[in-house]
Amino acid sequence: MLRESYIGRAIIRAALRDLEELSEVDVAIVGAGPSGLTAAYYLAKEKFKVVVFERRFSFGGGIGPGGNMLPRIAFQEESLPILEELGVRYEGTEFGVYVVDPSVLIAKLASKAVDAGAKILLGAHVDDVIYKLDPPRVTGILWIWTPIQMSGMHVDPLYTEAKAVVDATGHDAEVISVAARKVPELGIVIQGEKSGYSELSEKLVVEHAGRVAPGLYVTGIAACTVYGLPRMGPIFGGMLLSGRRAAQVIAEDLRGEKVAIPAKE
Repeated sequence: MLRESYIGRAIIRAALRDLEELSEVDVAIVGAGPSGLTAAYYLAKEKFKVVVFERRFSFGGGIGPGGNMLPRIAFQEESLPILEELGVRYEGTEFGVYVVDPSVLIAKLASKAVDAGAKILLGAHVDDVIYKLDPPRVTGILWIWTPIQMSGMHVDPLYTEAKAVVDATGHDAEVISVAARKVPELGIVIQGEKSGYSELSEKLVVEHAGRVAPGLYVTGIAACTVYGLPRMGPIFGGMLLSGRRAAQVIAEDLRGEKVAIPAKE
């Protein structure tokens, strides 16, 4: 018998069990775009307990719109091993870059992250960080449901404690910006994103992926905002490479040892 009360009880019971389980994790990633999902995939593969908070009700971040609403995004050769590991088809061009259907990348990347064990919480807006002193460090995040945040109503958030918090929010570097403003003891200075320079930014966004302050990390284009790097545009190889690099730094920090995260098994 399909009773309406059973439908509601089944959803509530399972959902609340999940939310209770996510109150304490190894890694909390904010933003389910290309770099955030890539970091989630590699960290989950390394058996860390990972949750991705995404304020929208979908994932993919800047992947979906392609290049100015054209359904292709570009990758450089260095990033192809990650695409191959994800099972993403790509096409070579005469211009020395490779193009990918954005919908394929979104589907494959999210699927790989979830299959590896990462949890993705959709419609969840991260409002603040948790911090401790002696020494100053970030120890988690505060979050509310996105419709509540959009309504402008004040509702106290819930906590998720994490050994590592990753800002993968893109151009605004939302989490690190909050931490810089509200926890000056962390010593974070936001330099602001520079204008477009794809060749340089694709390298720098990988080099700068990693720890910003104890317990707080950055990946993807949020690194451009934090460190004053140029932006790139509709080329996403640096996003995937940045996510993998951030995952490696976090794994090393949490385990206290060097961790090799290969591009492909």
